[in-house]
Amino acid sequence: MKLCIVTHKVVTGDGQGRVNYEVAWEAIRRGHQVTLLASSVELELQQHSQVSWISIPVKGYPLQLVREIAFSTQSAWWLNKHQKDFDLIKLNGAITSARGDVNAVHFVHSSWLRSPFNLSAQNLSLRGTYQRFYTALNADWERKAFDRAKVVVAVSEKVAQELMAIGVPRDRIRVILNGIDLQEFAPGIVDRQKWGLPEEVPLALFAGDIRTPRKNLDTVLHSLVEVPQLHLGVVGGTAGSPYPELARSLNLENRVHFLGFRQDVPDLMKAADFLVFPSRYEPFGLVVLEAMATGIPVVTAATTGAAELVTPDCGFVLPDSEDTQALAEALNQLVKCDRQQRQQMGQVARTIAEQHSWANMARNYVNLFEELKPC
Repeated sequence: MKLCIVTHKVVTGDGQGRVNYEVAWEAIRRGHQVTLLASSVELELQQHSQVSWISIPVKGYPLQLVREIAFSTQSAWWLNKHQKDFDLIKLNGAITSARGDVNAVHFVHSSWLRSPFNLSAQNLSLRGTYQRFYTALNADWERKAFDRAKVVVAVSEKVAQELMAIGVPRDRIRVILNGIDLQEFAPGIVDRQKWGLPEEVPLALFAGDIRTPRKNLDTVLHSLVEVPQLHLGVVGGTAGSPYPELARSLNLENRVHFLGFRQDVPDLMKAADFLVFPSRYEPFGLVVLEAMATGIPVVTAATTGAAELVTPDCGFVLPDSEDTQALAEALNQLVKCDRQQRQQMGQVARTIAEQHSWANMARNYVNLFEELKPC
């Protein structure tokens, strides 16, 4: 089979990029020829004899929206010339205006546009106006892209429901959950002193973009007031974030440890007792699966796609991401558990995560491609 994958990145250090990286390798292992239309590709794929890389340069454009338009235009021009050379074309959302056979959906802009937690409609600043315009344009482009695809792949059941809400028929939707590196994220013990974190106290971990309210760190901080024994490590760049000041205003500065953007999250997870991640809107939420693979309990919300993996034996799923009291109660329950109880919950979490390796995910994608391949 001659397969074409259209994506911004095919790299291991990016969520969507890692998905396409793993899918490309699985296709190669099965003997297929792979063409990558991308701006960035890992070196070992560039050099593989079964891989052709068509570089789509967008570096230097001033805004994300402009870069996306440039990528869409350039990739569509190339695809329209070479479309007949391929048995199957895999796209990612509204990445190009050309037609694709399989479209993998990692974010539904129409749903985020309608979300009551999308505050850009209330933000009259230039940045708020830009964000609203960006989301609306992507929502329109996505609907057109999904209409043209034979199969639309949702990264969670939550995303599948959102796709049906914008008119994609259920019989054209497949759900393929994102995967996890079970070696990188694995149970272990790490000394907290490496990050200056306190020993011998309950420690929760939060990881995400803390410059915006979508990840919901504000509710976590307000809940933490009701859990005086608990410390919180926060992974995420603090430049432009309102949350260090919020923590100070709540008198939490001695219990909330802002760690900045970090590359060593797998080790940090080993140092934590559990993850707290009640995101207000998350199509999947890979950090939840990463924590489960590390063997720690998780607290999340039903607004996170990966919540469908969390059972009462390994964590808590809040029906309402804004329920400060319910979150505080869940945190308190985990704090009151002894180490053995948390370890048992973590073992259940690890067992669930083991069913969702990158290899399993990639096999599901390539099985789908082979099923759709013309005879």
